[in-house]
Amino acid sequence: MRYSQLLIPTLREAPADAEVVSHQLMVRAGYIRKLAAGVYAYLPLCLRVLRKIENIVREEMEAAGAQELLLPIVMPAELWQETGRWAIYGKELLRFKDRHDRDFCIGPTHEEAITDLIRHEITSWRDLPKNCFQIQTKFRDEVRPRFGLMRGREFIMKDGYSFDRDEAASHQTYKVMYDAYKRIFTRCGLKFRPVEAMTGSIGGSMSHEFQVLAASGEDEIVACSKCEYAANVEKAELRPPESRVPNPESRRGQYKKISTPGKKSVEEVCEFLKVEPTRLVKTLIFDTDQGPVAGLVRGDHSLKEAKLKDAIGVEWINLAEERTVQEVTAAPSGFAGPIGLKIPVYADHAVSAMDDFIVGANEADAHLVGVGLGDVKIEKFLDIRRAAAGDPCPRCNGTFEEHRGIEVGQVFYLGTKYSTPMKAVYTDEEGKERVAVMGCYGIGIGRTAAAAIEQNHDDRGMIWPLPIAPFQVEVISTSLGGEVAEVAQHVYGELCSRGIEVLFDDRDARAGVKFADADLIGIPYRIVVGEKGLKDGCVEFKERRGGDAVKMPPMDAVEKIVDLVSHI
Repeated sequence: MRYSQLLIPTLREAPADAEVVSHQLMVRAGYIRKLAAGVYAYLPLCLRVLRKIENIVREEMEAAGAQELLLPIVMPAELWQETGRWAIYGKELLRFKDRHDRDFCIGPTHEEAITDLIRHEITSWRDLPKNCFQIQTKFRDEVRPRFGLMRGREFIMKDGYSFDRDEAASHQTYKVMYDAYKRIFTRCGLKFRPVEAMTGSIGGSMSHEFQVLAASGEDEIVACSKCEYAANVEKAELRPPESRVPNPESRRGQYKKISTPGKKSVEEVCEFLKVEPTRLVKTLIFDTDQGPVAGLVRGDHSLKEAKLKDAIGVEWINLAEERTVQEVTAAPSGFAGPIGLKIPVYADHAVSAMDDFIVGANEADAHLVGVGLGDVKIEKFLDIRRAAAGDPCPRCNGTFEEHRGIEVGQVFYLGTKYSTPMKAVYTDEEGKERVAVMGCYGIGIGRTAAAAIEQNHDDRGMIWPLPIAPFQVEVISTSLGGEVAEVAQHVYGELCSRGIEVLFDDRDARAGVKFADADLIGIPYRIVVGEKGLKDGCVEFKERRGGDAVKMPPMDAVEKIVDLVSHI
């Protein structure tokens, strides 16, 4: 395709609102243009990338036994009311009324729509399993859309849903989809890790995120240095300490109250008392749907609300407001302690190995020192803290390493979360009514493209992995006439005839402009036809990822490109 005929409006400067590299480069390189906050037009180069990702997804989904369909983007409120999500999903769900004053929403995800379809089409065990997917535009009214295609309001997503006869069969389908996702992101040329994750607003009881490793990633993940175990820090399992306090009652009643005027944070208390954070136990008060609870973690650790929520089995959990803290502890925030609390107290496993520690005194400007486990009524020791580098792996004798990641896909085991309230049932071989068991599988198409840029760029622009690049090679002619133009046109024609995707820069522009734009838009390979090289019967071949330009005869350059492309 000829550059002069394409819409590639490159810019020399990034827009002021572009915070991350992928957003900056996609705008500068003429891939996207903003229409409204979190809503973008996909220009030709971007659309070519998205279509390549979609094609990889389609091929692997179909190879794994899934079938493509397309559901309406507009859904009636009644479906969401059946599952209860109409009331709890929040403002991210874009709602509207039609001319008959009936409530509808724009789909951010399609569990309700697919379950409604399947419940009307399955009657018998012979109708299962069913595994369907779609690639469709979604809309989530994010409170703060940012980072370009990484966190937009309108986005393209592959969402898939499976329906099986029972839990065992659903787990098998989950594994098939998990393996298909690994192949998809491998084929996209990305460095990634599947990690155990929380299920979030989708629900279910098991989930894995597929995280593209990048320093700019929003997500914090830990991965074992020896085995394949990896997890989001909110989900990562931590082993209990190998040793615990032998006699928790040995220190009962030996604590003393000391004055700590204005010292609220761990850092302030440690500096005031000249102790290490490992000597402190933090007491955090939370509101839940079952009433206030307290969570205890060591002073150098962080409590993860999501882990506490799952561990104690509540529907929702939030850090308590100042008023609740005052009511529960009779003290302002910063001085809460576990002794004497009339609410359930849950402690992290690491606290079980502590003795002679420091806690808040439930009194302003005071702490207790010399506290032992026998002084605190603990409901249960749980894994509720944030995993960190150096923590032991729960699967082997390795240790955790920390990474930043960009979530590009997620698989969920839903169980009967949607099929039960929506009555997606079938009759088994014995004529008994059973509920179909579901799984859910999503991939952000645009997000995958943005993550590829975050992982593959330099100070000059993008460096696309070959499988998802908008073109495989760019041919640059430094002159519009004479032998240079003739050879460039011949090379372009030969590559096209061999099935290679070629961008031919035939613009009437200076060579330096063409080279800068080529670096910016990031096509993997480049062939430059210029007067100087042709004097020696050569063109220049160069890889965008790095290395020096190599001179070779024009047809040798063509053959080299054909060979390189044949390996994807």
